[in-house]
Amino acid sequence: MNEPPDDRSRRRRSEREGGRSNRAALRRRRAFALGALLAGLAAVEIAVGGLGGGGGDGGAKKGRRAARRGDGAGPTARRPAPRLVRIVPPAERDVPVPILMYHLVNDPPAGAPLPELYVATADFAGQMRWLKGKGYTAVTLEQVYDLWTKGVALPRRPVILTFDDGYRSIWANALPILRRMRWPGLLYLQLDMLENTSQGGISPSQVRALLAAGWELESHTMTHPELPPLDDAQLTAELVDSRREIRRRFDRPARFFCYPAGRYDARVVDAVRKAGYLTATTTQYGNAGPDQMLTLNRVRINRSDGVEGFADKMTALQGAGVAPAPPAFTTGTTGGRSARVATS
Repeated sequence: MNEPPDDRSRRRRSEREGGRSNRAALRRRRAFALGALLAGLAAVEIAVGGLGGGGGDGGAKKGRRAARRGDGAGPTARRPAPRLVRIVPPAERDVPVPILMYHLVNDPPAGAPLPELYVATADFAGQMRWLKGKGYTAVTLEQVYDLWTKGVALPRRPVILTFDDGYRSIWANALPILRRMRWPGLLYLQLDMLENTSQGGISPSQVRALLAAGWELESHTMTHPELPPLDDAQLTAELVDSRREIRRRFDRPARFFCYPAGRYDARVVDAVRKAGYLTATTTQYGNAGPDQMLTLNRVRINRSDGVEGFADKMTALQGAGVAPAPPAFTTGTTGGRSARVATS
């Protein structure tokens, strides 16, 4: 039976409209499915991030603790991108590196017993500019250790900037200069200098500011005694307690050590090794190298050097090898305790 033309037209129109409706419904279902998939992936990413940060509220608490420590990490801090490293062959790892030694970065007060330990702020700034102009880059001791032991490449002219004891002027005057250059320093902290205002000591919050700027924090004993005269119990306490306190108060491993007044002998070096330190620095002059991990040389920078004398020292060290460290250095004692300096 033939269908009337009007009915056939209405049926076709209805079929077209139904087809459009079905296609629209299919698009909505696909969009909904895609949205659900993306939401699921986001949930997985959040869950993985929570596991990496300690999970749930624990990760947030960890972030808040890190923020209080001043190390730049917080609950919303981005994770650093993986750092690509270049490994050099063994023949290129035995590189001499100058480790500079500073104490105070300010002018000495009248009558200061050791004025040469005070480097003027303007001179320090000029010395850093000289280094940068000659192609040097300040690196951490950990980076140098990784070069010597693992072959992790360094910039062409690495230099390490160390600051002994823990004076407030390091935070007040050295930190701003180095922060502008994006260079790290290393604080060898004598623990009883913390909040020791009579000696110009640094505060815990100021130490955390150094850490937030990428500095290293390492051990310089609890009380800065000359170590060779100590008995075994006293020696162990100075080495182990200082490391434990740095870990407890600042959450840093404290794997590197500095001999007070540069004094050591074979017994002290063995105690440093047994305490778990990987390196130890002395006051012996010259470049440092991997054959002297527990008796690393340093380059003392004095007030009288200024910028010109500093340049002469660094120029002489360029291309020089590693000066051999003596097996012991115990002369010139000061009655069992290193001399304090007067501070303004």
